[in-house]
Amino acid sequence: MATGDSKLTICSDSLIMLGSAPLSSFSEGTDAAQVCDRLFDDIRDLVLLSYPFSFSLKKQALARSVDTPVNEWDYQYPLPSDLLGSGIKAFFISDSSGARPIRDGWEIYGSDIFTNHTTVFIDYQFRPSEDVWPTYFVQLMKYWMAWHIAEAVTDQTTKAQYFQTLAVGTPSENNRGGFMRTAMNIDGASRVQTKFTDFPITAVRN
Repeated sequence: MATGDSKLTICSDSLIMLGSAPLSSFSEGTDAAQVCDRLFDDIRDLVLLSYPFSFSLKKQALARSVDTPVNEWDYQYPLPSDLLGSGIKAFFISDSSGARPIRDGWEIYGSDIFTNHTTVFIDYQFRPSEDVWPTYFVQLMKYWMAWHIAEAVTDQTTKAQYFQTLAVGTPSENNRGGFMRTAMNIDGASRVQTKFTDFPITAVRN
């Protein structure tokens, strides 16, 4: 994990990349401070939601609401207060070892899950604080910030275009190129790869 990183240091490094002075605080009264302070939170959420980064995932059992759906479903479960966007990555009805997620039998309405299941467990995406971000994500955020504040800070669209390419690659790469690809590869390398232990088609042939 990176150490000592914060919203202020990440924004300051992005400004340094653009050839500007770093920030002393977000209340220093400069245009750069105001732009960074206003844009950072939205950009952070956008980058987190663009990929299921492992450090932004949680597992949680949901508590059933005393309220019940009007029709169709039997139960409703309030979603976690720290859920990021619609970032539910998996839905389970068991906490047993080896439990597998199910894809149907539930729906999201507003801030609740509606279902007929009496127990609900979910994997979901949340918003971790900057001080626990891994180094690769901190660097990715610096590039994204430089990209989005470049024109406002430097009045140069070429710098914005440069950092956009550095952050996510060319338009044909659908925001999956540049350092974004590097960050996804590093994050993915830390996950256990699923292996097929049984394949029915080849089993029948054999």
